[in-house]
Amino acid sequence: MEENIQPLNPLAIELGPFQVHWYGIIIVTGLALAMWLVMRESERRHLPKEIFADLLIWAIPIAIISARIYYVIFEWEYYSKNLSQIPKIWEGGIAIHGALIGSVVTAYIFSKSKGVSFWKLADIAAPSIILGQAIGRWGNFMNQEAHGGEVTRAFLENLYLPDFIINQMYINGAYYHPTFLYESIWNFLGLILLLSLRKVNLRRGEMFLTYVIWYSFGRFFVEGLRTDSLMLTDYLRVAQTISIFLIVLAVILIIYRRKTGLSEVRYLDATNS
Repeated sequence: MEENIQPLNPLAIELGPFQVHWYGIIIVTGLALAMWLVMRESERRHLPKEIFADLLIWAIPIAIISARIYYVIFEWEYYSKNLSQIPKIWEGGIAIHGALIGSVVTAYIFSKSKGVSFWKLADIAAPSIILGQAIGRWGNFMNQEAHGGEVTRAFLENLYLPDFIINQMYINGAYYHPTFLYESIWNFLGLILLLSLRKVNLRRGEMFLTYVIWYSFGRFFVEGLRTDSLMLTDYLRVAQTISIFLIVLAVILIIYRRKTGLSEVRYLDATNS
């Protein structure tokens, strides 16, 4: 028998035609906290106060747009027939890998124009990026999306989850893996790791590359549980393929930069070059 469980309202505010979705509020909250964290660390690392403010003016909108473009490309069969749906990111459908591509390219071009090391900027930003991702996953929770395969209520209760999460995972008559939560927890653990590594004084670039490896490793396994994955083929998931590629690339870059002496400068060093 179907249980009488009402999902949480995805709308936070509704005044006539004016609507504010929880998805948007959560994404903006994640961005705001990420900005606060990166600005604070930027000051400590002796960068001009305006450097990240200027970068974020470009990086945030480009990341959102590229995240949507990435998603739409791999779901083109649907969006080609529903063009009016493409701008509606508040209904879900953005891809983190797309956001990362857009923001990294933007940061690289920006760093060259300002004469500042891209790797220094990336290292400072790494904890903020994973913080934004950890918070942003709760937008998926409010939209009842990005979940995994079917499970029982008993399974979810055995995870000692609060009722509001368990009930929100009840979708169309069945309970599902809260993969949004798995990834959010993994990202919060990654945040703790990266903040701890600031004291280790890693070689330049290795903070960001550690983030890439950590996030990609967790995403690979979480993606395997999801039912809404973007697919390259009937059996090959886009996110898992990209995750493996990024892990391999990050490891190669660490080794290459060490062997060629490109990473001799340390995270805590004052130089910008």
